[in-house]
Amino acid sequence: MISYCTQCRWLLRASWVAQELLTTFAKELSEHDGELTLRPGTGGIFQVYIGDELIWDRARDGGFPDVAELKRLIRDRIAPKRDLGHIDRAALAE
Repeated sequence: MISYCTQCRWLLRASWVAQELLTTFAKELSEHDGELTLRPGTGGIFQVYIGDELIWDRARDGGFPDVAELKRLIRDRIAPKRDLGHIDRAALAE
């Protein structure tokens, strides 16, 4: 689930992150609950959850997630053996 602030007009950002996650984890999502939810909120919220686990919080983690980092965080929880290709290679090069 992605919670986003409607006052800040972050729907487009939340939708883009959702698209990236759905594209990357289509198989894993279909094997679990099969959905990714966008939840509107207020007060500057931008959070990404897997079930009840908070993966990213804009306030806690200092801004919006880099999509590659977010994909690694999610992969580590739902498909730890999965290779993310260029995302993993870029992380190793750092």
